[in-house]
Amino acid sequence: MYYKLSIALLTLVLALPLYGQDKVSISGYVTDQENGEALIGANVYIEALNAGTITNTFGYYSLTIPKGRHDLGASYIGYTGTATTIDLMADTVLNVALSSTVELAVVEITAASSSRIAERTEMSTVEVPIKQIKNIPALLGETDVLKALQLLPGVQSGGEGQSGLYVRGGSPDQNLILLDGVPVYNANHLFGFFSVFNADAIKDVKLIKGGFPARYGGRLSSVLEINMKEGNKKDFGGSASTGLVSTKLMLEGPIGKSEKTSFIVSGRRTYIDLLLRPIIQREFRNSGSEGGTGYYFYDVNAKVNHTFSDRDRLYLSVYGGEDKFYLEDRETGQAFNDITESRLGWGNQTAALRWNHVFSPRLFLNTTATYSRYALDTRNYFGTESVSEGLEDISLSYISGIDDIALKFDFDYVPSPDHFIRFGLSGIRHDFEPGQFDLEQNIPADSYQFKTTIGQDDISAVELAAYVEDDYKINDQLKVNAGLHLSGFAVEGKFYASLQPRISGRYLLTDDLSVKGSFATMRQYIQLLAFEGIGLPTDLWLPTTERVKPQDSWQAAIGAAQNIGDGYEISVEAYYKEMTNLIAYKDGSGLFEFGDWQDRVTQGDGTSYGLEVFVQKKRGRFTGWVGYTLSWSNRQFDDLNSGEEFPFRYDRRHDISVVSSFTVRKDNTLSFTWVYGTGNAITLPTGRVGIQYPNARGVWSTTTDLFDERNNFRMNAYHRMDIGYNMFKDKGKWTRTWSVGAYNAYNRKNPFFIFSEVDRVTLPDGSSQDQFALKQASLFPIIPYVTYSVTF
Repeated sequence: MYYKLSIALLTLVLALPLYGQDKVSISGYVTDQENGEALIGANVYIEALNAGTITNTFGYYSLTIPKGRHDLGASYIGYTGTATTIDLMADTVLNVALSSTVELAVVEITAASSSRIAERTEMSTVEVPIKQIKNIPALLGETDVLKALQLLPGVQSGGEGQSGLYVRGGSPDQNLILLDGVPVYNANHLFGFFSVFNADAIKDVKLIKGGFPARYGGRLSSVLEINMKEGNKKDFGGSASTGLVSTKLMLEGPIGKSEKTSFIVSGRRTYIDLLLRPIIQREFRNSGSEGGTGYYFYDVNAKVNHTFSDRDRLYLSVYGGEDKFYLEDRETGQAFNDITESRLGWGNQTAALRWNHVFSPRLFLNTTATYSRYALDTRNYFGTESVSEGLEDISLSYISGIDDIALKFDFDYVPSPDHFIRFGLSGIRHDFEPGQFDLEQNIPADSYQFKTTIGQDDISAVELAAYVEDDYKINDQLKVNAGLHLSGFAVEGKFYASLQPRISGRYLLTDDLSVKGSFATMRQYIQLLAFEGIGLPTDLWLPTTERVKPQDSWQAAIGAAQNIGDGYEISVEAYYKEMTNLIAYKDGSGLFEFGDWQDRVTQGDGTSYGLEVFVQKKRGRFTGWVGYTLSWSNRQFDDLNSGEEFPFRYDRRHDISVVSSFTVRKDNTLSFTWVYGTGNAITLPTGRVGIQYPNARGVWSTTTDLFDERNNFRMNAYHRMDIGYNMFKDKGKWTRTWSVGAYNAYNRKNPFFIFSEVDRVTLPDGSSQDQFALKQASLFPIIPYVTYSVTF
């Protein structure tokens, strides 16, 4: 059936160029008038014909319409719309520049605009303006894209302060995170408390939770698209800020005077280690040793783009970031010196080279070559130095990671206003480093030297994909996006293939109300072997093999969407998702073990279903949203929990988020968030039994915990409120901003983890006995923040 549908869609694509040959096309780019930045998702329409389209990722649009005189409109949220009268007798290129508005409330989006939620075919998709993300109060004042997305329905955090995304019952590895089209494999700084994305360098953020268009593949649960700014093509400028955690700098501007080339570069670094270094070193000296310890992270974004002509544009973007923890301790004694050194580092590097080419007004090509690397490097060194024995030392290092090189070709073909066709193909070479231990020991006094490498060989694999999809307007009420995604994976002589149909659609009941539905199948060939708990960087990226099968899923959703007036959107969605071949450690297995990793894992199934409600206001002095999620998420592994189904650790029955921002006056904004979530599921012992072992001295006694079911206990519910106040001041050539606020404003003691202790309690009769007790550890009390920034 799938193959017949594939042939039918391919035939449709090949036949559509013959359609409408008596018509002409108008095409071009929609940009910001002030800086030349492309506007993604801007609306271009001819209201009299009820015809319209939106710009693609590079701001390009194309409309094929009858010859004649037409009024062409263009609009974008936060910008003043324009209308241009054109006499269209032949294919025409028309670039449109929109100016930013001072008051968002004055923006008008007409009924022909494709931005209205009721009219879009896509489901389970949310776009959050970066300006709105920056207004959301943040932990320690550090604006964080991923934490903002955790406030959306269907999206959960892993725990207190963490920036991981758990989307509709999925795991973090099931999110395809793209930075300028390049996969990012570890999106966390500071053990998961911050993300790697610097908001100053980001242009737009889009999250897809279901109803995936055919152009996306390789993950089961979500697609997060983050696009970097292109740089101001007209004027040099930038911004700088400093807060409690980090200092940031961003510079952008034109290269040359032609306004054809621009650049942007931004950097961020934490500085707590620099401030505390003198204090830490003094404490080491007071304890009789020399050394220090510290932690920091940094990231750098850079992008250059050049416009050769209206037909050709070139983009080069790079990212590099790393977390580093270090410990150095040298203890000097009369007879010997002890030396201890530890290093823990992890980070990402990505690069993307994009070439846009317009073959004709109806056919647009984006060619992308990408590189992505994630690496974890752990090193430990211990040495004892003496005059008589020399230096005895032992060192142990552990290295793992993943490298990708990819090439993609993506075509946009717009034969008529009723069709927006996308098709393309891609290839990725994956190089996996499953993990190697390097051990070296030297004992000069015994003339002993030992050196060995223990671990698994690197694995290479090739992932291929091709797709075709059509956003087809059947009539004024019915619009459908249908497509196919074909993927293949070659590894160690084994080849897997998958054909994944996708379809979503909407039916307009009125101009402002529609019903929607979607169905999508997905396949994932790369696996993340992770511990359920704090987001440590020791998670391993591993390939599908002959023994470890690829993950598969299907997801169906149905819902309704409504526009109310010119500022409010309401959507309600119910979804159901099934997943197979999920991966997990077997009971008793862990990361730092010798032997084949495939022997330490098991595979099973998962289900997730729920209801999401989302109410959003995008324009005006008061903006924000309210989101609610009712959901269930379960897992079943033959080798875990006696083969019985159990709740996923992040199964959370209720999730509520309230986000608001109010413009007090032109130069001040007040914002707050409030979140509530059912407590995470964890595994706790249900009893404790004593065990006695005979030995040479008599009998040795101990106790061991007894467990019955996996994830059998719920932590307390999580809730908190954050508040923030931004004060802007125009200083002429530059603008300064003071941001003050508080995370967890009413000082809620939220659970970070649960642990057990045995307390000695006194009974009413005066005797005492041991009593088993559960206790909660909390991480963040109320944390005020202050940030100072300038924009010039």
